[in-house]
Amino acid sequence: MSDAYLVIRVGSKWTDFIRLVSGRTATIGRTSTNLIVIKDDSCSRNHAEVFHSRNGWQLRDLGSRNGTHLNGTTISGDCGLTPGDVIRIAQCQLAFVTNPQDAFKADSREVTAAESETGDTYVSLSDSNLLPSDQPTTITHRQDQTRFQQPIAEKTGTDASGADAEELCRLVFQLANQNDAAQIAQVALNGLFAGTKIDAGAVLLVTADLKDQLAIEDLEISASRADTSSSYHRVSPFLATTALQQREAVLARNVADDPTLGTPDSKGEIHSTSDICAPIRHEGEVLGLIHLYSTTENRSPGTGDLEFTLAVADNVAQALVNLRRQAGLAKDLSQSRDEVSQLRKQLRANVEIVGSSTQLNDVHSQIAQAAPSRATVLIRGESGVGKELVARAVHYASPRQHGPFVCLNCAALSETLLESELFGHEKGAFTGATERKAGKFEAASEGTLMLDEIGEMSLAIQAKFLRVLEGHPFERVGGSEALEVDVRIIAATNRDLEKAVSEGDFRRDLYFRLNVVEMEVPPLRKRPGDIVELADFFLHQFNQETGKPPRRFSDDAREQLRTYHWPGNVRELRNVVERAVLLTPHDIIGQQDLKLSALASASDSGEIAVPTNHYLPQSLADVEKQHIEATLEACQWNKSRSATTLGIERSTLDRKIRRYNLKSPKT
Repeated sequence: MSDAYLVIRVGSKWTDFIRLVSGRTATIGRTSTNLIVIKDDSCSRNHAEVFHSRNGWQLRDLGSRNGTHLNGTTISGDCGLTPGDVIRIAQCQLAFVTNPQDAFKADSREVTAAESETGDTYVSLSDSNLLPSDQPTTITHRQDQTRFQQPIAEKTGTDASGADAEELCRLVFQLANQNDAAQIAQVALNGLFAGTKIDAGAVLLVTADLKDQLAIEDLEISASRADTSSSYHRVSPFLATTALQQREAVLARNVADDPTLGTPDSKGEIHSTSDICAPIRHEGEVLGLIHLYSTTENRSPGTGDLEFTLAVADNVAQALVNLRRQAGLAKDLSQSRDEVSQLRKQLRANVEIVGSSTQLNDVHSQIAQAAPSRATVLIRGESGVGKELVARAVHYASPRQHGPFVCLNCAALSETLLESELFGHEKGAFTGATERKAGKFEAASEGTLMLDEIGEMSLAIQAKFLRVLEGHPFERVGGSEALEVDVRIIAATNRDLEKAVSEGDFRRDLYFRLNVVEMEVPPLRKRPGDIVELADFFLHQFNQETGKPPRRFSDDAREQLRTYHWPGNVRELRNVVERAVLLTPHDIIGQQDLKLSALASASDSGEIAVPTNHYLPQSLADVEKQHIEATLEACQWNKSRSATTLGIERSTLDRKIRRYNLKSPKT
């Protein structure tokens, strides 16, 4: 055992590392001629020395005034050293070890290093009296914070700092423009070669899961470079562990003969003379390591290079963190876009109301006003205008949007089945009731229940339905358990409920309970500006669904769509477009491909006739004249389309025009 180490410690953490070499004496004292200089008046000018003899490593007191203490005992003359011994001179304590890794182990003895009252470290290393070849291996400098991050007022010295700052500024801009970790590492390494005196180096990044205590095994070379005949050789475990555990950059010199500090190749040969090891850290987290070394004595990095390397390491850490954040934001954005896309697809199928007419904008305004409340909504409109879409829009714009939306058509079921569907039934309640079934009220709890064609509900069910609307509990068919639910009701009808109430087919009290917020969905013929927009929407939808070559409308087809009276409203338009896409053999859908109905709209007679409460006796000829004239105006006096709409021959229409002396506004 010829090699050993002296470690100056602060608490359980060492601050300086000195390699002792057999044949060289390490002197300790107050004067600068000593290797270890202790700036304390209690320390003699030449206080003690550590040397190697045939009896091993020895500590010798040089006749000091206040004595040299070994493990708390004052020595005189020579005294043998064993690993773990603690030497105290004045207020300085040094640990003697033979394995550098022991420097990281907590010692059972209290070990401290003092500082002067001015804050200057009072233990220093002096090598001014030694030739470079005789200087011992040591970590000569340690850097916790770089001066490049200090305010300008605190910086001292101007030598090369301007060039370093310029190089660092250029490097920071380059790092900010990289989009992956490997590029960041390579750009940083190229900048370090331009700004420091090194021959080889690498940037190593953490690849494993982050740990409390990182080891060199957790690092992977992301970029390396060697401007020598030999390739880059990996950092020594001791230097890597030092930088990782202490979270500070270190500069080690004269490491050519020390495999502990130097950078050995696969054959164990040392290629470096001085090494820099700097952690890549961010807010206490170590993301990697920068390792640089020189291979020639005349190109040895100094403290300025250590400062620059630490500054680059901190900027690499920031670039990696930014890259991580960007990746996280991109992932979150992608997930958000997927979620929005899925929601839009759901809403497209559920609540998308296509159109930009004034009438439809009024409907949107009513939806926005009614949605936030709990009020019951009554939606009126002809069959096929999209009353269910309006109901869904109210639900998804309301605070209940995360709850269920349940729809039930009251006209599609008999009275018994409708009662069972609404309120549920118990097992055995009627023939075929083989198990208990929850009704639509229970299914829509905390959500919205839409009852379409509410005017078709029988009086008996209306009474029970009204009781639930008033907040009373209900029972399943054949059951006795009282159930309470929190459901918002939206009713829809194409019937004249006022007329049904006057005729006794609809309960007056239920009418007033439903008619809290009323919405009128206009028929398609009353918003002609939406017809082509809807047709294009359905055309795009069916083009995608069928997978056929995309179809498009001809100008004549668009004009016919625009002027047709659409008795079936949006539902009819959708079916017409779907049929044209499926059956048209060519890419352009023409007028002849649109199979339009000759039926009159549900309210044609109502639009022409005088309201019943202001009845004016008219002859059938007068009614016919008004109807033909209205049809011609709706079709913009296109006689062929008007004849098709009226369900008569073109020649018959011509005779009636002459008979009633009807004239086009263009003539």
